[in-house]
Amino acid sequence: MTDSNEIFDTERSSLVELERRLDLPRREFLKLCSAIAATLGLPVGAEAAVAKAVETAPRPAVIWLHFQECTGCTETLLRAEHPTLEKLILDVISLEYHETLMAAAGQQAEDARLAAMRKYKGRYLLVVEGAVPTHDNGIYCKVGGKTPQQMLAECAADAAGIIAIGSCASWGGMPSTISPLATTSPTGSTGIATVLGKPVVTIPGCPPNPYNFLSTVVHLLTFKRLPDVDAKGRPLFAYGRLIHENCERRAHFDAGRFALEFGDEGHRKGYCLYKLGCKGPETYNNCPTIGFGDVGEINWPVGCGHPCIGCSEQGVGFQTGIYELSELRYIHPPVGYPAIHEKQGKGASLGAMAIVAAVGGGSAGAGAMLARNLGRAAHDDAPQDAASAAGQRAETDTDAASRHDRRE
Repeated sequence: MTDSNEIFDTERSSLVELERRLDLPRREFLKLCSAIAATLGLPVGAEAAVAKAVETAPRPAVIWLHFQECTGCTETLLRAEHPTLEKLILDVISLEYHETLMAAAGQQAEDARLAAMRKYKGRYLLVVEGAVPTHDNGIYCKVGGKTPQQMLAECAADAAGIIAIGSCASWGGMPSTISPLATTSPTGSTGIATVLGKPVVTIPGCPPNPYNFLSTVVHLLTFKRLPDVDAKGRPLFAYGRLIHENCERRAHFDAGRFALEFGDEGHRKGYCLYKLGCKGPETYNNCPTIGFGDVGEINWPVGCGHPCIGCSEQGVGFQTGIYELSELRYIHPPVGYPAIHEKQGKGASLGAMAIVAAVGGGSAGAGAMLARNLGRAAHDDAPQDAASAAGQRAETDTDAASRHDRRE
């Protein structure tokens, strides 16, 4: 690994040349390398190896295919700032084929793809954006007269590595949505790993964070291999933890404080959005730690006040209702607080709260805390409990009168 002390030498000739080539201040470049190393979970000192790889390693040739998608994954790259898109495709990678960004079109574009495949045979990186239709031999999507299956088989044969970017390419995404009256999607859309029959690196999301893709490529430049992945092919550095674990609203979840409606007091105070359908407890991604748009980690759906819809998790995003309660994988609120699966606006009765308070040895304090957490649940149950209490008092008075008559 590169000497970690070298990273502080901002006057070395290779870095001076890089500043001219990237039009990026040397210190800003070193900050970027440190951020990428941290994102990848690399040890201290690895930022020097990252910097050296970006400075001197040959740029990997990239062939980028588009199938059933909305081009949102490409659009998210357009909004990357460190580096900007033109610096990424001209100075970090060599983008040989990309239908949306390349100047060529039609036969000229397809000729460029075939030429790049021959020139970089066995050395190019294949990136696929979009799901693959499988019904009717894939006729629902064609590029240059070829179906996605044909193009994918042709390009994957001599690729050094394959990356599925976005949920559509990773596992089918939005195009794979199934109607309640059907068993498959209209076009039989699926991810590229299923079609190829072999593992690929997947970067799911709708769209994914551009820096997850950039960090994956830089890992390839630095260590000459793609990063470690989980059973679904997702890089562990980005998809190794549940969104819920690093969410800025996690403390409210642990304390039993939930927004019950959009715009209510809890929602305005930033309470947990689980009861509004947040899928963070069952979705793996690094959204809360990176954010989007280079404006800070709070710039993501939950940070903006909307529940996570689980767009990067197969079987969750586009397969379950946006406001449907998510499945809690292994994190649950403390037992002393209202049950997480109580219906909205309802909770335990005052009688049940009294039992919990008595067991805890602090009926007055615990009862007040639970009543405050339950909100309107206590208000809804009060008339019923009041009537029950009145009936119990009446029965007690009758029993006392009977005992008095027997004594006489």
